[in-house]
Amino acid sequence: MNLFEEQKDWAKSFVPLLEKYTGKKHPLDYQNLYQLMVMVILSAQDSDANINKIAPALFEVYPNLESIAVSNVDALIPHISKVRNFGTKASWLLEIAQELKEDKNIPLTMEKLVALKGIGRKSANVIMREMQASAEGIIADLHVIRVAPRIGLIAESKDGNKVEKQLMQVLPKEIWGEIGMSISFLGREICRPTNPKCELCPVNTVCHFYNNAAS
Repeated sequence: MNLFEEQKDWAKSFVPLLEKYTGKKHPLDYQNLYQLMVMVILSAQDSDANINKIAPALFEVYPNLESIAVSNVDALIPHISKVRNFGTKASWLLEIAQELKEDKNIPLTMEKLVALKGIGRKSANVIMREMQASAEGIIADLHVIRVAPRIGLIAESKDGNKVEKQLMQVLPKEIWGEIGMSISFLGREICRPTNPKCELCPVNTVCHFYNNAAS
């Protein structure tokens, strides 16, 4: 089977998954691009639920990049002290704010986003997807890293960048923007680490895990 055939097959197989989740808002409860970027940075190695909890008070004091840019790490830390690696993240946010200066300067390309402190490819892909920018990659968060190999889509790897690269090789570019988040939602809601709800899964007919378990 050549790469074109693989792309065609997976694109067709994932239609029900994309129909279920395309356009569904990310679990981070942001209101604009500035809030999304800050929350994505804070959520690294932390839970979306925890970031959603601390965000309202944070944004009351720091409503935009300008307000962070004129602050300092010591002033910022108390507002994010319940976040993992808060000291490092406070430094990142301050550096970004001082570099970009205003919310309107937040970029929406992979190259410019990953040039900012604390933003890797996964974070950039999330920001670009939520803002409906043209996809330059595929979201490979912890759920995607776990679920994609389970389905049989790619080889297992703990490295998000390697997972993304594999996904980009087997999936057609026209679905890159939504497929990562769709697989992530599948992992959150249906394809749980233990006791997955396989009968409810929209892609169980092509899933290696389900079909091997059933045989």
